[in-house]
Amino acid sequence: MMKKLFFFLLGTGLLMTAKAQFRKYSNEFLNIGAGARALGMGGANISTVKDGTAGYWNPARMSAIEDDPSLSLMHAEYFAGIGKYDFGGIAIPVKSNKGRSIGFSFMRFGVDDIPNTLFLVEPDGSLNYNNIETFSSADYAFLVSMSQTIKETDNITISIGGNAKIIHRNVGKFAKAWGFGIDAGISISAEKWKLAAVLRDATSTFNAWSFTFTEREKEVLYLTRNDIPEKSTELTAPRLILGGAYHFDFSDKLSLTAEASLETTFDGKRNTLIKTDAFSIDPRFGMELNLNEVLFLRGGISNFQQALKDGDTTNRKKVWIYQPSLGAGFKINNIGIDYAFTNLANQNSPLYTHIVSLNITLKRKNN
Repeated sequence: MMKKLFFFLLGTGLLMTAKAQFRKYSNEFLNIGAGARALGMGGANISTVKDGTAGYWNPARMSAIEDDPSLSLMHAEYFAGIGKYDFGGIAIPVKSNKGRSIGFSFMRFGVDDIPNTLFLVEPDGSLNYNNIETFSSADYAFLVSMSQTIKETDNITISIGGNAKIIHRNVGKFAKAWGFGIDAGISISAEKWKLAAVLRDATSTFNAWSFTFTEREKEVLYLTRNDIPEKSTELTAPRLILGGAYHFDFSDKLSLTAEASLETTFDGKRNTLIKTDAFSIDPRFGMELNLNEVLFLRGGISNFQQALKDGDTTNRKKVWIYQPSLGAGFKINNIGIDYAFTNLANQNSPLYTHIVSLNITLKRKNN
């Protein structure tokens, strides 16, 4: 049943991209990422993720988590703490059904304490700073995930999975939106290599916006020549991500995993390595050096773009640039701490920051 559902969502999502118009940058907070391991590897992670962030990256990979639940937590900040991003996720293997897991994930990206200056100017033209109040603009997402292994032999394991996500966005008391979306994923694993595919926003994800203003607020907006928005709906186009990884064993205590992914969007031409009028492809590459399952060293490159060459203001010559990432991890017993140094924005707005995430394996008591 789940296999049929996956292929139905795949076909439906691709069909809708050809028949509907979507906003190019909708629900962008869902593309920030989750977990310092993945971010340190440039976001190339859908083939090998195996912790509480699996529901975000590829729900099919939750089936790779055996026996004990995995909890992941992350906090990151933008612009010296002005913007805050939080992630929490848990993947829980179902003991009564081998190869099945369920998961829950929560994300919030918000900017708090924004000054509301609508009533700063009094009717007589004077400024009254006591009229300034503050509000928050925040985006929330809650994911419910499920995965199931549909084939398992000595040589290969195939799992599928999906997310149902609820989205809530609000701008103070002025605007709010509710939305719903579905993701689908598949994972194919062998001893040395892994393949994966994820279709995000499979049937497109919508946000239905509503706006609330008092008569006084409407009057100020009208007098200052600002439009008063009306109810609207925005759609997020499907995004297909293909990934693959290979595992190299150098000794009993030293190994290397190399991973690559291709993130394909269908909402027109973007500034990516591969771009056409119909789709754009953004490649990501990452590597992880594993020292005795205790110490991990990581690196990645992503976000290939064309930009004007520094100092060239006359010929306007363009060159290819990319975004490097670095990371490390330490694991002891059931606790892992990961670190990444990466850019959470893009090449045009470089915003390198330090990210730390925590992974905890919740050991079950033996019956």
